[in-house]
Amino acid sequence: MQKNLFNVVIVGHVDHGKSTLIGRLLHDTHSVPPDKLQTIRQACEEIGMPFEFAYITDQIREEREQGITIDTTQIYFHTDQRDYVIIDAPGHKEFMKNMITGASQAEGAVLVVDMLEGVREQTRRHAYILAFLGLKENIVVLNKMDLIDYSQDACLAVQDEMTALFASLGIPCTQFIPVSSALGDNIAVPSSQMPWYSGPTVIEALDALRKRGDRTAETFTLPVQDVYNIDGEQIVAGRVESGNLRVGDQVLLLPGEQLVTVDGIREFGHERTDVECGESTGLVLAEHVEVHRGQMLAARGASLPVQTTRVHGTIFWMSSEPMRIDQDLIFRCNTQDAPCKVTVIKRRIDSSTSALLEENAQLLYETEVGEVIIDTVHPVMIKPFAELPELGRFVLERGADIIAGGIISA
Repeated sequence: MQKNLFNVVIVGHVDHGKSTLIGRLLHDTHSVPPDKLQTIRQACEEIGMPFEFAYITDQIREEREQGITIDTTQIYFHTDQRDYVIIDAPGHKEFMKNMITGASQAEGAVLVVDMLEGVREQTRRHAYILAFLGLKENIVVLNKMDLIDYSQDACLAVQDEMTALFASLGIPCTQFIPVSSALGDNIAVPSSQMPWYSGPTVIEALDALRKRGDRTAETFTLPVQDVYNIDGEQIVAGRVESGNLRVGDQVLLLPGEQLVTVDGIREFGHERTDVECGESTGLVLAEHVEVHRGQMLAARGASLPVQTTRVHGTIFWMSSEPMRIDQDLIFRCNTQDAPCKVTVIKRRIDSSTSALLEENAQLLYETEVGEVIIDTVHPVMIKPFAELPELGRFVLERGADIIAGGIISA
């Protein structure tokens, strides 16, 4: 487990400079191989244009699509203080899919605003999603300051608007930073063009963001991802989402609450005596019991996951086809899945304004948020998002498509 790895998502309205900011961060932290930089530099020279930092991000995306060297959802860079993973999400749909499914779980966010265009609808929607997902460590980057002659008054006006937006959503903003990603102002070094700004650079602000609290001391929980039989030994594989475990501990196999004993801990063929929150592991149980994906191992106690067929949650609808009451969907939460129906839409909400659109609705439209009740065909094991996000996030699928992301409220 990498204790000093920080996951950050960078979002913003289309053309507000998100790709350029990511490219500049990679460049200024020396996180891009020299041969890649030289390739981009030559390409820019051939068409007679200055070095384009957004091309760094574009090249990474192209490599990723071709399955070359780059992980499917993550871009890495590092500072002197720690390593970072950027959750690359071109639009709000991709952002929601990456965040909700757990492929990448951000601890902080950077919201980019173009100073020429100002706060746009997608800017507001992204801010809403940050609140929706409970992100508390947020930076707003006020980009393209060079295009407005580094105006302090214009910067303060947008900052006031964003402050009011964040306040209305009930989430904090750690820092507002005026920058020019293209020219490098206030990215890695302070800008001489803005003597009126005395705050941190983007890299300094990132390094100051607080990591999510350690859940090692909480009750042990491990959703079962898979079960393997190796040399006659049944190994239960999964990721520890909270707590810790030692060989000899007794835990409950859910659903059903059968008590089992951990006889061994395996990791790539090696034996261990303990494992803790955030680690992926394999467990050998003393009892000969049938275990399958979607079950859960959890320590006994008052904070056990709730087993239920009725889920109260809030969803962000991502399909162009409206959601209708009682249509057949699939509920997926961590390693669990269950056929389900949304039986009640208590409230429809505009995700860009937070305005209440309708109560007791029959339909939910694209980019709208709904407070809903979901009934599943068989019991699922859940916790409120505020208690344990890994068991409080879910997606709804229709066919093979993820059409909504959600969080569990109760």
